[in-house]
Amino acid sequence: MLNQIGAVIAKDLLVEWRSPVRTTAVLFFALAIVLLVAFSSGGGALKRQAASTLWMGLLLASTRSLDRSFQVELEQGALEGMVLWPVHPVALFYGKAIANTLVLWLVSLAITPFVIAIFDAPVKGNLPMFIGFLAVGCAAIAAPGTTFAAITSRARAASALLPVLLFPLVMPAMVASARGIGVLIEGDIMNQAPTWFGVVVAFAAVHWLFGPLFFRAVVEE
Repeated sequence: MLNQIGAVIAKDLLVEWRSPVRTTAVLFFALAIVLLVAFSSGGGALKRQAASTLWMGLLLASTRSLDRSFQVELEQGALEGMVLWPVHPVALFYGKAIANTLVLWLVSLAITPFVIAIFDAPVKGNLPMFIGFLAVGCAAIAAPGTTFAAITSRARAASALLPVLLFPLVMPAMVASARGIGVLIEGDIMNQAPTWFGVVVAFAAVHWLFGPLFFRAVVEE
């Protein structure tokens, strides 16, 4: 199982390395959203909007990344070939979800300096926890997003259907992530960040544990 998970991750990352179209598109899409919101709302005058703008950009950009994550597998029946190889559906889920998480996390690390500079909002709280919020928040998007991307991959309006399914589900994690990063930017005098971090971790854990059950049914169908 671990070998299969590693093989799926390596395959996805190798495809992305050879043709980084998805990462580049997601990065510029997220950056465009951040810049649009920042300059339309006054930029540095509204530091409290930095965290919400960051996660809004990542959430909207994630749909482009997840939408394309199964594009290679759908070409010439590659997904059916992987299942018949056989690659266990659980290994396929975790491999795809981890690869999607890494892509989103790299994008978040790339746009965070722009958010900090535009809003003049340096991180005054725990920096490792700030990075942890980015990692776990991206994982909270990627786990259910991988399942929904598999569901909508064959739909005609996949790009429109995926956000409709994903956004309402991950909104609690996004709110908690935005609140946690917001208090870290302000200095976290009341030590609220660990509480919000626990909410995001719990949300991500539920979807990473039970996601394979739904994903297996989708793939076998």
